[in-house]
Amino acid sequence: MAQSFKDILNSGKFVITSEIGPPKGSNIGTMLHHIDILKGRVDALNVTDHQSSVMRFPSIGGALAIVERGGEAILQMTCRDRNRLALQAELLFAHTRGVRNVLCLTGDAVVVGDHKTAKGVFDLDSSQLLRMIRLLESGKDMGGNDLDGGVAFCAGAIVTPEADPPGPQMIKFEKKIDAGAEFFQTQAIYDLDNFRRFMDHARKFKVKVLAGIVLLTSAPMAKFMNKNVPGIVVPQPLIDELAGAPKGEALRRGIEIAGRMIREIREKKLCDGAHIMAIGKEEVVPDILKAAGME
Repeated sequence: MAQSFKDILNSGKFVITSEIGPPKGSNIGTMLHHIDILKGRVDALNVTDHQSSVMRFPSIGGALAIVERGGEAILQMTCRDRNRLALQAELLFAHTRGVRNVLCLTGDAVVVGDHKTAKGVFDLDSSQLLRMIRLLESGKDMGGNDLDGGVAFCAGAIVTPEADPPGPQMIKFEKKIDAGAEFFQTQAIYDLDNFRRFMDHARKFKVKVLAGIVLLTSAPMAKFMNKNVPGIVVPQPLIDELAGAPKGEALRRGIEIAGRMIREIREKKLCDGAHIMAIGKEEVVPDILKAAGME
């Protein structure tokens, strides 16, 4: 029997996770193809939950597809779209279908997405969602009622090591640990010296940290992230490296950069693993692993 993600996290190995972006529609062929490519190459697969507040096929649907196809799923849950009733019900459903891992997120603001007049819920935040999971595991719901059948999840959250200033982010990090987070997948990191400083603090806690690696596909993409994505800083030397790639080779250079970073993180034992976000190019994750010396 395959090891659970929780067991893998606690095994001491360098853990690799990646993520699947569900389609905007009911054609799940490409999503299933990506699951089949990655399920045997990574330790677990996240399924994003209306990422960037863009309406898509649901995270729970993608997570069930991963389980059905023999993979280990990490269900991403945001608090933006559901109140505590719906969140609890979805967790009960997920557990009955073999989903054992959850990544808890508050969720992006509605206005950044493609349904700008939708009403955000935000009944809970990510720390409260973590506490809710631990409450369900105790056999109670948030109304204090007994459950007929319990749940068990390996629950995690996100952290932004490159936040500026770092203080508020560190407070949130510790708050999530207190709420029951067992692992963290970071937002994208590119400055390993800065990440090392973050890990000096994170190592004080009994929690696993996976470094977030977003695949850079071009210099313009890197510049866009610097300008528009809070908490992400792509250093100028990496932008120059992408810009200097031969015509048509920027993606290949981005794969090399991602692989190089994962290899360095692993060799220097900076953290417990890496979370690869290829954002629509999931089929190249095996190439990133090869560049990292892990295939």
